[in-house]
Amino acid sequence: MTIKQHLKKNITLAFPVMVGQLGHIMVVVADTAMVGRVGVIPLAGATYAGTFYHLLMLFGIGVSYAITPLVAATNPTDRNRLIGFLENAFVLNLMLGILLFLLGLAIWPFLGYFGQEADVVAAAKPYLLIVSASLVPLMVFQTFRQYTEGLSDTFNPMVISIVTNLLNVGLNYLLIFGHFGFPALGLNGAGYATLIARVVMAVLMMAVIYPKWKGMVLRFDTGQLTKMLRLGLPSGLQYIFEVGAFAMAAIMVGWIGAEALAAHQIALNLAAISYMAATGIAAASTIRIGNQIGLKDLVNLKMAGYSCMGLVTVFMGFCGLVFIVFRHALVALYIDDPGVQALAASLLIIAAGFQVSDGLQTVGLGVLRGLTDVKVPTIVTFVSFWLIAIPGSYLLGFVFDLGIKGVWYALSAGLSIAAVMHILRFRAKTKDLRF
Repeated sequence: MTIKQHLKKNITLAFPVMVGQLGHIMVVVADTAMVGRVGVIPLAGATYAGTFYHLLMLFGIGVSYAITPLVAATNPTDRNRLIGFLENAFVLNLMLGILLFLLGLAIWPFLGYFGQEADVVAAAKPYLLIVSASLVPLMVFQTFRQYTEGLSDTFNPMVISIVTNLLNVGLNYLLIFGHFGFPALGLNGAGYATLIARVVMAVLMMAVIYPKWKGMVLRFDTGQLTKMLRLGLPSGLQYIFEVGAFAMAAIMVGWIGAEALAAHQIALNLAAISYMAATGIAAASTIRIGNQIGLKDLVNLKMAGYSCMGLVTVFMGFCGLVFIVFRHALVALYIDDPGVQALAASLLIIAAGFQVSDGLQTVGLGVLRGLTDVKVPTIVTFVSFWLIAIPGSYLLGFVFDLGIKGVWYALSAGLSIAAVMHILRFRAKTKDLRF
């Protein structure tokens, strides 16, 4: 295959996945933008609850990614093996979703112990409980989504994500502001909208896929479960280390005040849109690498990996340019407060600077996941964020008194280091690869 053919294949696979990934983050974006109209405290409460909720959510999503490379590397005619992956993934992800919900319940009593303003904690507590409950249907959806993506069917999950995202926005309008006779629940209304939309999302995905696999039953196969956990747990930890670093950064920013935390949420929310789109390209790279391993084609495996890196570089570079040019208009979509707007716009300049690094480190993890290489990338992620970015955030933000901007500079450094290390790892792993 030529580079042009690889890029075409990448885009064909990546675009629906990108839209699907954006469906996850657009739920948060819609909540943030609409809650921001209620006030600074509800927005800061959503940010604070989100620091814990997103850790749980992305760990679960990371674990669910294990099914995609396993399915992608399996002969499509081996129905028994494929349905076995689906059955075991459903059981694993359902149990994980329940566990994540219980962890959200366990975190709830301790929200007042992290130095946040009392009003922010009060707003965050009920919201965290509601959105944590949505993790159960989300993990059910992820089971069928990752399975179909492993079969190179990325269209159905995209359509369902779009439909349920629109449903979430409509429910936000009704439940946050209390239109058409519904109660005005504010931030909690956004939580209920997310929960309802994700239940619908799971039901629709099951309805689309289940008729094709009527023989599916709930069962454990220790061999398949072990394979999924060997891939999934490190992938989940990668998200824990990266998103956990941003969560810790949010807690640090909360020490500055509610306005700083609201600005952090807005800028991070916008950066998360481009990041989640980049994870769509990363998911496509995992599929492409898995397919080439199944074909035992090293030349095209390398071309598939590097072409995905090139694609994400162009895309994230464009996103960075958008952040710079439209920063004031973008933050104005979230809140009317002039001080929060100005601070959030200044953070978008920093976000623009790390867009390419963020995209490359994400796709780097994707191509390595396709090679079933997850342990070393997990260590790299931990070092980049928890031994470099987090200490650097405290040092630049509070010792050198750069405040919230210092926190963001350190996060940018962590992303850049991770990107370089993942690319070098892919190069080393494919240099003398033997099938």
